[in-house]
Amino acid sequence: MLELAGVDGRDPAETLRDGTAMDRFRQLVAAQGGDLSVPLPIARHAETVTATRGGTMGDIDAMAVGLAAWRLGAGRSRPGDRVQFGAGIRLHRRPGEPVTAGEPLFTLYTDTPERFGAALAELDGAFGVGDAAPASRPLIIDRISQ
Repeated sequence: MLELAGVDGRDPAETLRDGTAMDRFRQLVAAQGGDLSVPLPIARHAETVTATRGGTMGDIDAMAVGLAAWRLGAGRSRPGDRVQFGAGIRLHRRPGEPVTAGEPLFTLYTDTPERFGAALAELDGAFGVGDAAPASRPLIIDRISQ
């Protein structure tokens, strides 16, 4: 996937920042016959989770975030279930970043506000704000090539 995205030998985070990854995404959509004039869907409802205290953002449980996004409608339980293409979660802070009390940590998006409760339950305990930064780990551990 990294080679297809044109990031071979480059830091993937840089391609997100400089727009290269979005350009490649648009090329893939066009190659599959997608209509680039259609805007990406935006959910009708949003709810933001704020920090209850200041400190440093700790580790974030990716599985819990994925399950919360699924609860918001970003995935299916069964074949044939409708996916809400605007549903998902925006993370405002990364592990190790400073956090101020009251500052947004996550914003949840869905077309069905009744889904917020289940999504928030999935996020309960999935992250923390503490006094020390979590252990630093590389974003990419290794590259697999043929």
